[in-house]
Amino acid sequence: MRIKRMRTSGIPTSGGGGLTLSLIITLLLISGCGFQLRGALDIPSEYSPVFIQSGGPVGTAMEERLQGGGLSMTQVAAQAGLIVRVLGQQRSSRVVAVDSSGKALAYEQVYTVTFDALGAQGQVLLPPQSMSAARTFDDNPDVAVLGKQLESEIIYQDLVSDVAERVLLRVRAALTPKAP
Repeated sequence: MRIKRMRTSGIPTSGGGGLTLSLIITLLLISGCGFQLRGALDIPSEYSPVFIQSGGPVGTAMEERLQGGGLSMTQVAAQAGLIVRVLGQQRSSRVVAVDSSGKALAYEQVYTVTFDALGAQGQVLLPPQSMSAARTFDDNPDVAVLGKQLESEIIYQDLVSDVAERVLLRVRAALTPKAP
């Protein structure tokens, strides 16, 4: 009669409570310091529903961000408790590095949005201001033109998303009551 040996993984199965305890302590410390996941955007409830007045990509990005955070949106400004208006958008690009023959080696893309925020009765909650984001990317001569255009478009979408997030954070900061 042959006896078969069973292999074990070498990982102890008892005493694993230390890992669980340290995980719980870490989570408590993180939540105690005020940390919030990026998805949590707290607009005070008296400003709900929100209306985004924009005809461009940053308005769409803000709407998606607010809806993803569970905030109530409206398509009618007269029904809104908060109106975020995108007053202007500008996309620009410039050369930031050249080689010895004057050929561009790197570009910077900049996306700027001018916005304000109004209350339900049209009162100014946040005066007009601008928010910008910029990214630099290398111009690799080994990459085809279509690849460069795709990279440029991806960077632009990232800039739009970044500016939308920052605009909403600025609006939230203006609406949040200041601690005494």
